[in-house]
This record gives sequence, structure tokens and C-alpha cells, in this order.
Amino acid sequence: MIQTTRLQVLFLWNLIDATVRHPVHLTGTVMKNLTNCSASISQKITREDGRTIAYHSTPGKSPGVVFLTGFVSDMTGDKALCLEEFCQNRGQAFLRFDYTGHGESSEEFLDSCIGDWASDAIFALDQLTEGLQILVGSSMGGWIMLLAALARPERIAGLLGIAAAPDFTEDLMWADFTPEQQAALDKDGRVAIGNNYDDGEDYIITQKLIEDGRKYLLLREEIVLDCPVRLIHGLQDKDVPWTTSQKISERLRSTDVETTFVKNGDHQLSEPQDLDRLRATLKGLITTVEDS
Repeated sequence: MIQTTRLQVLFLWNLIDATVRHPVHLTGTVMKNLTNCSASISQKITREDGRTIAYHSTPGKSPGVVFLTGFVSDMTGDKALCLEEFCQNRGQAFLRFDYTGHGESSEEFLDSCIGDWASDAIFALDQLTEGLQILVGSSMGGWIMLLAALARPERIAGLLGIAAAPDFTEDLMWADFTPEQQAALDKDGRVAIGNNYDDGEDYIITQKLIEDGRKYLLLREEIVLDCPVRLIHGLQDKDVPWTTSQKISERLRSTDVETTFVKNGDHQLSEPQDLDRLRATLKGLITTVEDS
């Protein structure tokens, strides 16, 4: 198994910095919003390389909240919209966006990988937010959340992971592939795996995704972050085992880490009671940050 040292991760961030600290161009389009608001403005920010990231931004007080979506997901999901409404009601700044290859953003999904999505998150943090931020990461977004926090620790007030899935390309994909799937990946550069959500079409996993993910593995050593962290994980999660959140807690240097296990919770954690818990957890984290 290929592992990545902290120095290698920091070196990768130095490379990413060359792509995120540049002037940008903004455009705006109108789209439907599934919150109580009848409509909202979906804006797009263009990176120097021409890639565009679609986003929704709500101005407000600090600390701001940034929602990071999951694998093959987008910014219109229940959890993102729930927290957007929650922050709007509190007057809290809020940002949700689509990674490249997802939702309304540019590029093809199969051409993108973990490093691209982490770069998108750092870029959004740099260009679309001000001051301290709380990052909320769902599933793969929990991995991106940790990578962004490591790249910009001075900007991070706290972290909230929902079924967070760092290292999933290695531990939950590659490690679970059959010898036939691994051989197909080596031969064809891609392999199809099952999808239990949405339309049920298979996910296409590329060799690029697996190899790139190995550059950003986090659970092999200490995660050098000291901010307060809250983790929520369903014990019935069939996609990301609850032990992943346990490992995150163990690896984090921070001593202010609280993990909530939901006995009947699945991977999505989007039922009404799950959203209530999510709002309450974020509210408590904001209070902790404000009181510190």
C-alpha cells in the first residue's frame, strides 16, 4: 500500500497554491432553490486555467460556514440546503459550491480526482470567503474538509464531518476490488462499481482517481489540526464504516473532538431527525467558536 508523508502533502499544497491565488471572473445565472426562498442566484467563478465553479453564497457574520459535498454529489442536496437555511436564519455567512466535474461546474467527472476537488475547495475558501470559517464535509467532503483545513489552518475555526470518508479511494475502493477489478483497472484505466443511489447507474472509477488519491492519504499518521471538530456517523452506514470516524478522531491532534454515532443512521443521514441533529451540532460548534 502506498502511503503519503506529511511533507509530501505539504509539497502538493505548494503546487496547488500556484493555481488558486489569482484574480477571477464572476458571472451569474438564476436557478431554482429548494429552500423556502423561491429563487436564488447561482454564480460562477472562473479560475485562471478556465475551469468554472458554480456556487451559492450568503453574506453574513463570522464564523462563516462552507459546505463540502460528497462523491458524485452536488450543492443542491438536503444537507447543504438545510444548513443554508439555518445560516440565513442566524445571519451567518454560508457558502455551498460544486467541485469541477460535479453539478453546474465545468469539466467532466471522469477527468477529475481528489487533488482537483481539494484545489477547488481551497480556491473557494480563498476567493469566496472572508475571515474564519467552519467547514462542513459530507462523505468525500469530509476528506476534502481535512485537506483544505491542512492547507489553510489559519482560516479554519472548526470542522464538522458527516460520515466523513478520508482515504476512501484506497481503503474502501482499491482494497475491496476483486483481483479481476484491479486487473481491469490496470488494463483499461477504469472499472465500473455498483451504485445504490439516484438512478442506480454504475459508478465509473478511473485509475487516475485511485492513484491520485494515494497522494492525499491522511489516516496513516497524525492529522495536524488543533481546531474543534465534530463528527457524526451512522452505525448502519453501508458505504463508509463508522470506524472511519473513530480513526479520524484518533489521528487528529486536536483535543476538542466529539463523535456522535447514530444507531439507526445510514450513510446519507438526511432524514428529518438527522437534519435536526446536524443543525444542533453546527449550532453548538458555532457557540464553541464564538466563546473561545
